[in-house]
Amino acid sequence: MSSNVEPSGEAGACGSRKHPQRKLADILISIAKDTSRERVSVGDILTAMDDRAFGALMLIFAMPNALPTPPGTSTILAAPLIFLAAQLTFARRPWLPRMIADRSMLRDDFAGMIGKAAPWISWAERLLKPRIEVLARPPAEYAIGAVCLVLALILFLPIPLGNMLPALAICMFSLGLLERDGVWIISGFVTAIVSVVIVYGVVYALFKGAIFLIRTSLG
Repeated sequence: MSSNVEPSGEAGACGSRKHPQRKLADILISIAKDTSRERVSVGDILTAMDDRAFGALMLIFAMPNALPTPPGTSTILAAPLIFLAAQLTFARRPWLPRMIADRSMLRDDFAGMIGKAAPWISWAERLLKPRIEVLARPPAEYAIGAVCLVLALILFLPIPLGNMLPALAICMFSLGLLERDGVWIISGFVTAIVSVVIVYGVVYALFKGAIFLIRTSLG
């Protein structure tokens, strides 16, 4: 499947968009139940969201990575996250190149992920409310974009234990941006720090283990 998505110029990232009228969970479920399609592409999701805020788009691509998913899912969904986070950092409107927009997965796999994610999205939406809004507006949201970019790069790489916590942090940032909830954004920063520390520890341990094996084999 493909999606013709064109750049739409510069704009304030989340600040210039209205809140969605339809619940995010409802939109995702409707895509998952669309039996007319065999596969669901990244572009299909982006088109369904239309001009939704960055928060909504990043949540859609990050949420499946925070849950158990089929192998390879993190790489598929991290690619658009990298682009979206970079665009948020530099105050660009959401756009994805065709090589990413055309990437797809089986609709049954997508439906399975949404079946797990939708209840959590609905639960989170009930907890959100505007507070400490300065953290969800420029220039703070540009810093959020930069942190999400780092987390998205971690998701893209095949690092053990490098999926769930970074994805959870991006979800918290996304929900905070959607409802101008600074408490969730603060939680996102805390989770991001913890996830980076854990990933660093895993990578360091793998590096030390590889050095040990090399020395042992040569000795």
